[in-house]
Amino acid sequence: MAPSERSLDCRPFKERRSLALRRSEVTNIRSKYPNKLPVIVERYLKERSLPHLDKSKYLVPLELNLCQFMIIIRSRMSLTSSQVFYMMVNDRSLASMSLTMAEIYTEFKEEDGFLYMTYASQEMFGRLVLGEGGS
Repeated sequence: MAPSERSLDCRPFKERRSLALRRSEVTNIRSKYPNKLPVIVERYLKERSLPHLDKSKYLVPLELNLCQFMIIIRSRMSLTSSQVFYMMVNDRSLASMSLTMAEIYTEFKEEDGFLYMTYASQEMFGRLVLGEGGS
């Protein structure tokens, strides 16, 4: 794979597919799997200590809560018990761990119909807060 092709693969999901294609994909997913939600999970762009996931698109049961979903993501990353990560919704919000994915989806889904979640380590989250807070 050429270097330019490799760099394209690192682009966020939204940049790799057009809005029309993403909307069409969600429509197909929701018609085939009405009890599941389309969720995109990507690593925070400046994250350096957590591994990339092998895939970014997930079909998540409506009744699954965020805590359970994070356990699934954690196992896919093969983290040690001492490694900590956080999941942000739309790159900025931390949702309650007890909320169901359906509740989070209803509140935060994007115009294309996907719910976008980003994971970052504790260190990166601290830098985010400091960088955005300006102090």
